[in-house]
Amino acid sequence: MTEPTAHRPGRLPSLTALRFVAALLVFIFHSHYLGVFRNTSVEKHYDFITNSAGGLGVSFFFVLSGFVLTWVAKPTDTMGGFWRRRFFKIYPSHLVVWLVILAMLLVSGTPTEGGPAIANLFLVNAWVPEMNNLIFAVNGVTWSLSAEIAFYLLFPFLIIGIRKIPARHLWYWAAGVALLALSVPLLSKTFLPDSPVFPGYDEFSWPQMWFAYQFPLVRCLEFVVGILFARIVLSERWGRVRLAPALLSVVAVYVVSLWLPQLWSFAAPYSFPLGLLVAAVAARDIEGRDTLLARRPLVWLGEISYAFFLIHLNVLNSAQAAFKGQWMGYGAFEKTSWSTPVAVLFLLGCLAVSIVLAWLLYRCVEMPAMRRWSRPRPRPSARVGGTGEVKAPATGG
Repeated sequence: MTEPTAHRPGRLPSLTALRFVAALLVFIFHSHYLGVFRNTSVEKHYDFITNSAGGLGVSFFFVLSGFVLTWVAKPTDTMGGFWRRRFFKIYPSHLVVWLVILAMLLVSGTPTEGGPAIANLFLVNAWVPEMNNLIFAVNGVTWSLSAEIAFYLLFPFLIIGIRKIPARHLWYWAAGVALLALSVPLLSKTFLPDSPVFPGYDEFSWPQMWFAYQFPLVRCLEFVVGILFARIVLSERWGRVRLAPALLSVVAVYVVSLWLPQLWSFAAPYSFPLGLLVAAVAARDIEGRDTLLARRPLVWLGEISYAFFLIHLNVLNSAQAAFKGQWMGYGAFEKTSWSTPVAVLFLLGCLAVSIVLAWLLYRCVEMPAMRRWSRPRPRPSARVGGTGEVKAPATGG
């Protein structure tokens, strides 16, 4: 079932480009752990400015995912067809990268833990509050895919309920769900134990961090915000919220997050302003307005953004570890720092290498897997036409 009153263009290229913006934020966040700037003042400011970039980027992915899946949902879709497409979009590339990184760990002699490795392989490592599932995951960034898979499993059921919300109430629901997300750190601090402490952070425990940042059902709140904003646009309740104010709201919340207590800066404040931004960008595409995001280079970067996300952390760690003749195993290597210009060039080089490798993964794995397996092959009909050719019916979703 689709919204009956909405003008729905076939493509929203600017939203595709936004996927790379989200992935780039995560790249920037992970780069600040490397300590590449020899100048301590530059390093200190870089760490501070980028400290919330990862949280914003992941929240961006979750909100955008809810919006896009709602936008492209068709009345002819089946649950099986939807889940099949999502599986072959996500899993083949993840499997290839997982195998490559595991091979690097084994060749380097880095001890691996079977439980976290298997949990990471099957993308369930965020479902249980086990710290080693994050620390010793083969590809640590893919904890967020555990949440995405949960979203995909829930989406056919969520969309049924959300479509029953009267259009005039959608804004209230979006604000209410965003406020609930904002309350999660408070609930986490109030009801979960203060130990064990998560390494590198002293303001919260691992259980508190897991519940507020990793637990898929909690992160589903951001996904639901994306669904609600898609319905707001589709039901023509968007009004006159323009792109500039929406973007400024995201920037403002990000700046505020830099001074928030650590547990609040991970995810809690971002969903509503990100929903505004995603909806505003979609509205510009609907109006047919030419934007920078809709230009082909940025759309192409958006298309390879998932592959980029899978690869980038391994590239960052491997590149820096190589300067001391070491391997990147779980980030445990001797770090190298440089002058500010050289450090910037190093990060830009890692970005370029990640983009090239992401393009190869996209072209050689993601796209072929989607073409071959995301939809069932047409089955020949028993009927034979007058020319003797077998007539094959069109297949759906």
